[in-house]
Amino acid sequence: MIQDIFDIQVNGYGGVDFNSCDLTGEQLHSACTKLKADGVSGILATIITEKLPVMQQRLERLVQLREQDSLVRQMIIGLHIEGPFINPTDGYRGAHPLDAVMPATCDDMKRLLDAADGLTKLVTLAPECDQGMQTIRHLAQQGITVSAGHCDASLDQLQAAIDAGLSMFTHLGNGCPSMMPRHDNIIQRVISLHDHLWLSFIADGVHVPMFALRNYLDIAGLDRCIITTDAIAPAGLGPGTYTLSRWTLQIGQDLAARSEDGSHLVGSAIDMKRVVSNLQEQLGLTVKQINQLISTNPRCAIG
Repeated sequence: MIQDIFDIQVNGYGGVDFNSCDLTGEQLHSACTKLKADGVSGILATIITEKLPVMQQRLERLVQLREQDSLVRQMIIGLHIEGPFINPTDGYRGAHPLDAVMPATCDDMKRLLDAADGLTKLVTLAPECDQGMQTIRHLAQQGITVSAGHCDASLDQLQAAIDAGLSMFTHLGNGCPSMMPRHDNIIQRVISLHDHLWLSFIADGVHVPMFALRNYLDIAGLDRCIITTDAIAPAGLGPGTYTLSRWTLQIGQDLAARSEDGSHLVGSAIDMKRVVSNLQEQLGLTVKQINQLISTNPRCAIG
């Protein structure tokens, strides 16, 4: 039996967007109720790239609402800040808004950490956008897990980031262009450093085809890998058309969230029940192996 599921990257669930400036306590309680009913015991609520004051407001709102609700406190173990310190280049930036992307500085990071009021467990940034790896070092010294993502860091930059405290990579195989150099690309660089990094993957079969996910898990080893949903608000609701912040989204039968024109992915609408099914039926993983990927490893990775 799959127990104690922990998802390190949840942007919203059950029709509730954690990145909404109008998020209410009732909505957050509803999302956490559905997460729990769907077998999840804890998450990192994820706030993504926006203008810095908006991100601060959203973090502060989540902290405030969490404090008022015992179920929300139980379910939201901490916060994951993804951006705005990511690579601005098309492809690597993914669905993050270009006008809000910026280089990392310790001062700006501190503004976000203060807004999160000690609940930040994970930060995703681009090492090549952090001069001297100062922000990475600052975060690691505070016991916050630092993950590279939405980046095109060179091998030397990744190694320097690891020396400064980088310990994870966010949704490997995504947050990068569909067309890249055959060999010297961010996926190959990261895999070459798998002994030093936790590698997270979205197991919906779309963000990473299941045959490729099998290869990644075989190379890196199950003891270094994490499965996440990267769920957005429509997760748990099924296929359909949804409006979310700046996006009109199409959710297909595969539960991947696509932009209205179908040109790129905008997170996932998968739930952990489908993740477990995919890992069992398509990869043949055992319950023990799946527990490692969606329970033991993610908890270890954030301390």
